[in-house]
Amino acid sequence: MPTFDFKQLDVFSSVALKGNPLAVVLGADSLTDQQMADFANWTNLSETTFLLTPRDPRADYRVRIFTTVQELPFAGHPTLGSCHAWLQAGGVPKGEDIIQECEIGLVRVRRQGDELAFIAPPLLRAGSVEAPVLERVCQGLGLRAEDVVRSQWVDNGAGWLALMLADRDQVLNLQPDYAQLLGLAVGVIAPCDPARDAVDTQFEVRGFIAGDGAPEDPATGSLNAGIAQWLLGEGLAPERYVVSQGTAMGRAGRIRIERQGDDIWVGGAVAVCIDGRLQL
Repeated sequence: MPTFDFKQLDVFSSVALKGNPLAVVLGADSLTDQQMADFANWTNLSETTFLLTPRDPRADYRVRIFTTVQELPFAGHPTLGSCHAWLQAGGVPKGEDIIQECEIGLVRVRRQGDELAFIAPPLLRAGSVEAPVLERVCQGLGLRAEDVVRSQWVDNGAGWLALMLADRDQVLNLQPDYAQLLGLAVGVIAPCDPARDAVDTQFEVRGFIAGDGAPEDPATGSLNAGIAQWLLGEGLAPERYVVSQGTAMGRAGRIRIERQGDDIWVGGAVAVCIDGRLQL
């Protein structure tokens, strides 16, 4: 039976069990699409990735990203976790930055001290959320229309739309009705008040993916990348800020956003929890 190097990591946390878990299978070129999908479904994690030989000569490695039910063209915490696993396994980048190939193309990843960061990819869909969709989301989240300060499509491959609420407590107190949100990927953000909230971050975020094996995501790179493009594009956030996510789940995810010129970098820490061999 073929065996593969396997790692399970915690992304957007330097402390194990406080971030967003990710399963990574290395050297997975011999696996079929069905084997990848079946294993991702079996892990029951929000995402499982498979590292492959790149097709593009500019790339250092190629990654395929699966949820429990589908393949994604891009996702944020799988990008950082996969890169960390590749480096730990002895990967040496061709240039200063690491170049990841995935279904949306090439994604640049950079080492920033003990953390990694990726450049937010272009949005595939932006603009205002249509009134019927927004009404459905409000019903699914138990919100009144007047609770929503702003809303925007922030889809960079995972289908995200985002709502902004007035304060952190509103975000933390949400109790989604996932049946009403089925088929949608919804992010909710609110600014933190340092005096009242006693946190070290500027924004609180939650991410909901109804119908997935993990309907709430503990720390979401793709969502925060899209939100950052929205907020920074409209002058609603500083050039550098930190997001807390997963608080309502007992986690302590930290996502760092920084604009450098025309690029928006999305970064965080990665901790390895399991390092072993997989028989598949």
